[in-house]
Parts: sequence; structure tokens; C-alpha cells
Amino acid sequence: MKKHVPGPWSNPQVYLWPNLMTAGNLACGFGAVMAIFAGMQNPAEAASHVDRAILLILGACFFDALDGRLARIKGQESAFGREFDSLADIISFGVAPALLLMDIVLASLGDRLGWMFAFVYLLCGGMRLARFNCLAQEAQEGRVVPERGEFIGFPIPAAAGLIASLTKFLLWLNEGDRELGWWRFILVGLMLLLSFLMLSEFRYPSFKAVNWRAKRSLIWFFLVVVILVCAVNFVEIVPFALFLGYLVYGLIRPWISKTWQREIEGTTSDPEGTS
Repeated sequence: MKKHVPGPWSNPQVYLWPNLMTAGNLACGFGAVMAIFAGMQNPAEAASHVDRAILLILGACFFDALDGRLARIKGQESAFGREFDSLADIISFGVAPALLLMDIVLASLGDRLGWMFAFVYLLCGGMRLARFNCLAQEAQEGRVVPERGEFIGFPIPAAAGLIASLTKFLLWLNEGDRELGWWRFILVGLMLLLSFLMLSEFRYPSFKAVNWRAKRSLIWFFLVVVILVCAVNFVEIVPFALFLGYLVYGLIRPWISKTWQREIEGTTSDPEGTS
């Protein structure tokens, strides 16, 4: 009997810190799903469970922003990391936000209609991740131009962050009452809009040039610190404003001068490429 000799494909490179951040992303996503289910089973404490789920989805966005930057800074990008990241993203930014809206909004529209809207978002998010991985693989093989700081279509982490932060904002406006009334249709419309934008050709900056090695002025450093402090202290408002601003920026970006684009996105040349 021929002895099996493991090939290089049987032992993929697993770098500690980037994949640890991805594991943190996955843990937050799983925690959010569990919190939503706990709220469904215990309506009396549903508000606290929903609030925890929202914060965990936002936490997953934080970990997702770190893993790629750590990989690029340390030169530890790998096929394993890319696939692991996508698998974590479909839970944290696909399943968790869909369940959140099912619980908060879509259940009042009826089980079948609510399930359909939630599935449309999840389907588009999954297709968005699959397209990203295909383009990354083709770029690695030299069949397409590699990405240069842009995403094609709205990124699914930003979509989940916008859904979670808007839900947090509306609950805050409604003084914690989960019966949002007509406000729920804003979330339904947003879900459909994001589903379209994730598969669209709109280009969004990845801000990959903005990392710990980036050199910016003292004013930019001051603004970043202020934004972080405000995001922590005013979590009901600031994250929603940031994610909404990113959504709008991508839509108006083609009409913004290249000079302003480079200044905002931290790039030194015109953005190009795909992701």
C-alpha cells in the first residue's frame, strides 16, 4: 500500500495574530446570534439581549478591521486567512444582522415575508463575499489587476455595522421600546438597499493605506482620537453617523476631486483595482 505523503496544501500557513482577530470576529458574531435567540425565548428581557447583540456585531466590525491590517503590516496574508475571514464574516455580518432584523422588525410583517427579506440580505452578503474571494484569487494568479484600495460593492462588514448602529439609534430614539412603529420600515428599506449595493458596481475605499505605519498630520491624529472617544461615549449616535457617512461617501465619490479622495482615503495615487 502506497504511503501518503502530505503535500504543501495539507498544512496551510496559519499566522497567529491576524487569525486571532478573525476568531474574535467569529466569537462576537456567534455571541450576537445567541443573544438574539435568548431574547426570542425570553421576551421579558428581550431588550437587553438585543442591545448586547448590537454591541457584539459592532465589536465584530472592530475585529474585522484589525485582522487584515495586522496581516498586511506583518506580511502574513494567506489563503487560509482570507477563507477564514469570509467564513467568520458570513456569521457575524450575514446571519447575525438578518436575525436581528427578523426579531426587531420583520416578524411584524409575517413569518414568510420577514424570512424572505432577511434571506435576500443574507444571500447578497454571501454572494458579495464569494465575489471578493474570486477576484482576490484571480488577482493572485495574475488574471486580473490586483486591488489598489477599493471595494467593488458595499462591504458586508459595513452593511452589518450600519444595520446594527441604525437599530441602536432607533431604539435610543424610541427610549428602548422595541415596538418601532413606522420606523421599522426604514430598517426594511435599508436592508433592501444594502442588499443591492453589496452586489453593485459602486466603488468604496478600503482605507488599507490607513494603518499604524501611516504618516498623517497632528490634526488627523486629533480627529481620530476624538472620533474614537465619541464613539465609545455616544454609541447610540456616532457609529451610525460613521457608517452612514461611509455609505454616502461611496455614492458621491465619483464626483469628488482626486485630490480630496487621496486626502480622505490616505492614498498617494489614484485608487484603482478591484476587491
